[in-house]
Amino acid sequence: QLQLVESGGGLVQLGGSLRLSCAASGFTFNYYAIGWFRQAPGKEREGVSCISNSGVGTNYADSVKGRFTISRDNAKNTVYLQMNSLKPEDTAIYYCAAKTVSCSGYVHSYNYWGQGTQVTVSS
Repeated sequence: QLQLVESGGGLVQLGGSLRLSCAASGFTFNYYAIGWFRQAPGKEREGVSCISNSGVGTNYADSVKGRFTISRDNAKNTVYLQMNSLKPEDTAIYYCAAKTVSCSGYVHSYNYWGQGTQVTVSS
């Protein structure tokens, strides 16, 4: 069974940090780009960051650039999102997703999705 499982979410204060993990199983992980998306209540799901299958190519939304860092460890079938200097507007459910090879900001281009992990940033 193909699975992506997020972990590492929680409640932090303004300026705090969290590291999210996305653990994959059941498919050839190194053939897939992995994206992080988030969805706040009443808003559409938006792209946050993405990393190519090789780890060479990365993309970040302007709102998180300089604060978030995406990385992957193909030996562990895991992608990470390090989130620093968190703001209340970062509050959302964060999802990881997989698509073939290269990054995309279009949610419907992703084949597999995790269940999401809640990130809440208080002021």
